[in-house]
Amino acid sequence: MSRFVDRLLETARTVGQRQGVVTGEPKEPVHTTWGEVHERARQVAGDLVAHGLGKHDAVAVLAAEPAAIGPAVQAVWLAGGSVTMLHQPTPRTDIAMWAEDTVRVLSMIDSKLVLLGAPFDQLAPVLEERGIGYRLITDLGGGQPLPGVVEVDEDAPALLQLTSGSTAEPKAVRITHGNLISNIEAMAEMAKLDIENDIMVSWLPMFHDMGMVGFYTTPMLIGVRLVKVTPVDFLTAPLLWAQLITKYRATITAAPNFAYALLGRRLSTADDSAGYDLSTLRIALNGAEPIDEKAVRAFTEAGARYGMPAECVFPAYGMAEATLAVSFAPLFTGLTLDYVDADALESQGRAIPVDPSAADHRERTVRSFARLGPPLPGIEAEVVDEQGNRLGEREVGEIRLRGAAITPGYLTVDGPVPTQDEHGWLATGDLGYTVDGEIVICGRRKDVIIMGGRNIYPTDIERAATAVDGVRAGNAVAVRLDAGSRRERFAVVVESKLAGDEAAEKALRKDVGARVFESVNARPAAVLVLPPGTLPKTPSGKLRRAAAGEQLAASIAKGEADLA
Repeated sequence: MSRFVDRLLETARTVGQRQGVVTGEPKEPVHTTWGEVHERARQVAGDLVAHGLGKHDAVAVLAAEPAAIGPAVQAVWLAGGSVTMLHQPTPRTDIAMWAEDTVRVLSMIDSKLVLLGAPFDQLAPVLEERGIGYRLITDLGGGQPLPGVVEVDEDAPALLQLTSGSTAEPKAVRITHGNLISNIEAMAEMAKLDIENDIMVSWLPMFHDMGMVGFYTTPMLIGVRLVKVTPVDFLTAPLLWAQLITKYRATITAAPNFAYALLGRRLSTADDSAGYDLSTLRIALNGAEPIDEKAVRAFTEAGARYGMPAECVFPAYGMAEATLAVSFAPLFTGLTLDYVDADALESQGRAIPVDPSAADHRERTVRSFARLGPPLPGIEAEVVDEQGNRLGEREVGEIRLRGAAITPGYLTVDGPVPTQDEHGWLATGDLGYTVDGEIVICGRRKDVIIMGGRNIYPTDIERAATAVDGVRAGNAVAVRLDAGSRRERFAVVVESKLAGDEAAEKALRKDVGARVFESVNARPAAVLVLPPGTLPKTPSGKLRRAAAGEQLAASIAKGEADLA
């Protein structure tokens, strides 16, 4: 039997009889033990098998409420199937296009069934029109519970995690039962999860690996208490996050950088009478996007008003190809930055350390990157050059990974694609280096801008742009132009409430250009200002540089943006 499913059953029988998950906050909180989640999952699994679900069948899930998703997902695993969380349409989504993309995904993963839950049950007619089979989650579980688990081996797929790329050319990471148990047990070990005392609070979406694996499957498997709300709950009222940490005395939470920046701003202006208490936090995991030291500082300074220790900030490195987590920073050390000489980094690929407090640092440009800790147990990491030769510490190259948590391959519209070479190494596409065994990430290989023999990292450009008054925090993207040619250069696309005001836009473009030049010693060929909410993003909220490049090209063609 799968060790992953075996551990689920063991937890349901033991600690899961008293520990569980709270859903329904802030209006109607309901506590459900992990044992009760399991019993509901057995009912649903019995129904699914009775209606033809077979061993290794792929099941897609489209729902938003954790109370519905959790038992449904476990039911599929008990029945021997794999789960794919579909990308969720938003109010701005073209439903016809979304439906066509969904048909493409279902064909790719060879799924004949979608489990549909609120608020997406209203899309049932759209699925019917395209011949997509579905069951409403609320209708499941009326018959006999599954008498026994459908046994699968460690190599069987458990989760087919859709990547954040183009929906027109979808790709799913094939995460096996062995991958899941390896990564979750390693995370639990390095985070020192305490079944009796830890309480997790999360609003992360369950269609994203950090929300599904890190902040639902992990506590369900280990038996840790969880308070789970939806991204809509958080975005509607960001301070709900602080309220729940306070109410439940939470010890662990997680989010990408932009969310901590948002919460920090809200906490800085909050009324002291709200009575927030963040002193119980020991882990505030920061991952899924580049860590911005200014955003972290603003968050910790605002949180200090409510007793939050700055040391709880917990930088992490991860990706779906590693199931979830690759490395964790040492516990309760906060954000540790590595300061390096920018010229050596960009022209020589060497991360030469610089003391930022030294007098001579003003004579050269300094870059800073978060130290993301050593690889988790069971994962090896190495840095290699373009020829595949292993590099030493502080030499910049591509990060490669190997271990039990690394996916064996992708599913694509053209068929399966392996991810590992003949020695088991996964090429991540991330550029970085190591310091004392800890991983440091500089950027994505495909996004690096090469000008005059220098490697300019888009994150440095974006950080400079978002420092300009009027640019929305976390909503700036650097775009490569004429990539690979002698004329390679870059442009910057930002969101601002000033969009549409010709004079204000002109001033903002000038300010962004000047700030970027000051930071990276290179001037953008163009700066495009867009209204809030128009930059292309993945379903999990990450900026899509390639799509932003297409957006910029269209604006240039229409005469809305000019190249210098």
